[in-house]
Amino acid sequence: MVFGGSQVLMDIEPAYRMLTLNPVVHGPSHTLAGAALIGLIAMGSGKPISELVLRQIRYRKAAISWTAAAAGAFAGTFSHILFDAVMHADMMPWIPLSESNELLGIASINTLHITCAVLGSIGAVLFFVTTRNN
Repeated sequence: MVFGGSQVLMDIEPAYRMLTLNPVVHGPSHTLAGAALIGLIAMGSGKPISELVLRQIRYRKAAISWTAAAAGAFAGTFSHILFDAVMHADMMPWIPLSESNELLGIASINTLHITCAVLGSIGAVLFFVTTRNN
């Protein structure tokens, strides 16, 4: 849940920029520094929110460790940067160190989408295998 929340937080800035017709969609939130900051926010807010939701649905193990929250938050924000850098020309993930984006175009968008689908499927299988007795 924290992972998913981190994805939403990452795209608040691009959503605002698109709504205001800004030609640069991916700004500071889509840098390594921005991902680190958003990861901290996702971890701090995602743990209690996720625990509340799990208690509301009466899930047996509603407690989420800070380690799990951190792993979900930072895996979410940094993978978001990685995948967006491959497909968006306005990405500059290394700011302020560099304005370059060597990741742009290293894989086709189709390959990127397939990779995301495969990784998501693996994650879903692992989730169901590890939680089926909970």
